[in-house]
Amino acid sequence: MKQLFYFILLIAGVSSIHSCKDMVNEEGDPLIDLNQSSGFNGPRALFREITDSDTIAEYRYNGLLLSNVITDKYSAANVMWSGDKISQIDFKGHLDNDGDGILDKDSIVYTQLFTYGNLGRLTIISENRSIYKRAAPIPPSIIPGPYTLDSKVKVLYDLTYSSTTGKLDVINMKNGPDVVGTPFVYKDYSKTTYTYLGDNVSKAERNYGKINAGVNGPALEKYSYEFLNYDSQINPYTLLPFAYKVSTILATDYNDDASSMLSPNSPKRVSITDLVPPIPTAVIFSTDYRYDAQTYMIRGFGVNYIYKPL
Repeated sequence: MKQLFYFILLIAGVSSIHSCKDMVNEEGDPLIDLNQSSGFNGPRALFREITDSDTIAEYRYNGLLLSNVITDKYSAANVMWSGDKISQIDFKGHLDNDGDGILDKDSIVYTQLFTYGNLGRLTIISENRSIYKRAAPIPPSIIPGPYTLDSKVKVLYDLTYSSTTGKLDVINMKNGPDVVGTPFVYKDYSKTTYTYLGDNVSKAERNYGKINAGVNGPALEKYSYEFLNYDSQINPYTLLPFAYKVSTILATDYNDDASSMLSPNSPKRVSITDLVPPIPTAVIFSTDYRYDAQTYMIRGFGVNYIYKPL
């Protein structure tokens, strides 16, 4: 499993926690210093996720609403709202689609449109995605050529919720190549099923397969992500909109290890298992968390979380 490599890099490669990143936001407002014990009172927003050497994500706001997320200097998601609900997310940049811990060289552009049901819950995400590849250099030049469109894909996500708890239960995905002059047909599917312990996601299992004549074939890939030993403090991602968190989990094919961001608390152990081998073997990662005076988590799995007051 390539996505395991990311966790190994993350946990083994981080030894010094305090970062020299700016302690003010883009508007000059002070952020919470990681080393202070007093924290601050009042409403807050998640502003940055950083390691000791890099920024993983920076969240920007228009008033109280999330408006932009910068994930690296060439990648950004723009978030649009209709009233109090996210209606659209546009992304341009690079993603780690194979989960090996390294951003792919391909450039990705996608638009996600969000549909809500009668109860105001997110039910459908439709996506149009374009993949751009950079041409190889033409000798004697060593400079790669420009990015050109390589392929386009249409994706549909269908979200269902438990009739008893109201929690997200299943995400069904199907996609297919969008080729001019060719009738569109869905070719691939995945199904993600969520299990809970209280309000926290305890397990996400995702199966992948092919669609033949409109019928889902047998699963060709199966992965299980278990989240264990939850704390009782505040998960930083509770400050982000639910629709954005779902969008983040679905941004790449193998990102279900991020499913714990749907939980109000934070797991101290994460277990990832490839279920296809006859004898599946789990790979387990663990961490200890640090918190501020208001019990918000500020460090875990080698990542520091920085907040700003609202």
